[in-house]
Amino acid sequence: MVQKSDSPKKSRGRPRAYDPAQALGDATDAFWRSGYAGTSLDDLSAATGMNRPSLYGAFGDKHALYLSALARYIDAGRQAMDAALDAGLPLPQALMRVYDSALGLYFPAGGVARGCFLINTAATEAMTDEEVRRSLGNGLRTFDRAFEARFKRARAQAEIAGDADPASLAKIASALLHSLALRSRAGDSRAALRATALAGVALLCGTSTGGV
Repeated sequence: MVQKSDSPKKSRGRPRAYDPAQALGDATDAFWRSGYAGTSLDDLSAATGMNRPSLYGAFGDKHALYLSALARYIDAGRQAMDAALDAGLPLPQALMRVYDSALGLYFPAGGVARGCFLINTAATEAMTDEEVRRSLGNGLRTFDRAFEARFKRARAQAEIAGDADPASLAKIASALLHSLALRSRAGDSRAALRATALAGVALLCGTSTGGV
């Protein structure tokens, strides 16, 4: 009879020597700097500290990794918007929290203005990549819905005109967000873009879109 060992069993395979969330964040930064086409597998390996086999094993190929990065960005953006668009805050203040948060993302401390990861990288790839196009559309509609929900509450609470159209206002609010993203990459200053956001919020909160 063989005596059963009391020593713990060794786990099969090599343990993961990386943090998946951190690695995906590092890969996102690499794509953000150079775009999808301009980011090589060597760039991704350098950014994440993982060799190619490890990258493939963890995330699949470069395309799958990029789609994961887009999904991560969209999810984080929606959570940030939900927090900023607090129903307990006046509408102008809630909207400016969204735009200030976005500007903080577009203008990283001590770094070059980078704009929006989704807009600046996916818009180009969407021309020829159906999966990226779906991700881009999903992201834009996700942000639209967050704005629309807040405008619906604002209308119910008489913060905006009773004949205002929350869906239309939401698309305008999103368009302002996209403009800030693009102009940050084009060289506009953060101060100038914040002034643009303030002007946009004034229009959104004071103008009825009903009957237009």
